[in-house]
Amino acid sequence: MTKAPFSGKGERASDLLGLIHSDVCGPMNTQARGGFKYFITFTDDFSRYGYIYLMRHKSEALENFKKFKNEVHNQHGKSIKALRSDRGGEYLSQDFDELLKECVIVSQLTPPGTPQWNGVFERRNRTLLDMVRSMMSHIDLPTSFWGYALETTTFTLNRLPSKSVQKTPHEMWTAKRPNMSIMNFLSNKGSGRNIELEEVQQQQVLQPEVEEISQVVEENSTALETQPLRRSTRERNEPERYGFLVTTQGDVILVHQDEPKTYQEAMSTPNSEKWLEAMRSEMDSMSENQVWTLVEPPERIKPIGCKWVFKKKTNMDGNVQTYNGRLVAKGFRQIHGVDYDETFSPVAMFKSIRILLVIAAFHDYDIWQMDVKTAFLNEKLEEDVYMTQPEGFVTPEKLERFLSYKGPFMD
Repeated sequence: MTKAPFSGKGERASDLLGLIHSDVCGPMNTQARGGFKYFITFTDDFSRYGYIYLMRHKSEALENFKKFKNEVHNQHGKSIKALRSDRGGEYLSQDFDELLKECVIVSQLTPPGTPQWNGVFERRNRTLLDMVRSMMSHIDLPTSFWGYALETTTFTLNRLPSKSVQKTPHEMWTAKRPNMSIMNFLSNKGSGRNIELEEVQQQQVLQPEVEEISQVVEENSTALETQPLRRSTRERNEPERYGFLVTTQGDVILVHQDEPKTYQEAMSTPNSEKWLEAMRSEMDSMSENQVWTLVEPPERIKPIGCKWVFKKKTNMDGNVQTYNGRLVAKGFRQIHGVDYDETFSPVAMFKSIRILLVIAAFHDYDIWQMDVKTAFLNEKLEEDVYMTQPEGFVTPEKLERFLSYKGPFMD
């Protein structure tokens, strides 16, 4: 379900680059080829012409905005007047703020928790992802190809009529009618009819069907490859692991862009004490719940390993509220029939949660949310499972001993 946009929230831009809408989407469940997990969009308010850049990290947003700004300036000889975005941390960094001030670009930040004010890029992201899902469902390729599909859908949307503008975004942006021969296709429908997409009339307002668009791309993938996409030749550099974040109150803080992957990495960061405190809290919870018992190493038993998983919880301003350290056993190393017989994880169904929310809304009930400090996915284990002692918390005088483990397990 989506919220309807607010009405009367300002006039449209009167010229190209008068207002640019931008948003970062991700991380995706599956990495795209090239290691991309995010993408950032830039949409011109006047023409609705859109750009898209794939990103490995959210911190690459600033570098991609510089590419976009330089490219559109070279094309049109004009400068961006205003940039509208949500309050994502990538737009609130000190470097981003200094660049906007240097280029005299007005930063328009939408109020927190109000997607209704973000109508242009909320709809753009939703349309792009719907088209990508439809396209990927029609082709026999790994999900990691979603990055190419996303670039293709952006290319397609720019050449199709829109309700928001009188002409296609491509013609509004370039002052030239798009070459629609690339979009011609023949496909068989359920009724057996052959349908050919002729060159659309520029004044005609259409709402293209996602399925038809995916068929256009699928049948003409070879033709699309010959059409050069607009790409910058600037050399890509890995983003710095640490950066500055400016909160809505104007405070500047140093943040770690990524969670550490290992215990050694956590201990080598400036926030090592906070990660260590999170691990101590986890160990205390394990002890209170009697998750394991330190035992002598049994004969002919090869214990499974364990690892730390580190996560940060942030608020809407991007400030880190909580450092979490979770210890998980590497249950994937167990052998069925040897180490275990069956697995069971008592989890809630999303359908049940939605039903409860509907009932609460109907009766105007208050809904309270709680944060559970420690929760175990699995119930108590019937089998005897032995695990190595966790890194950083090995009992020195009992180094060779194992933990008789009762849960939780890593999927």
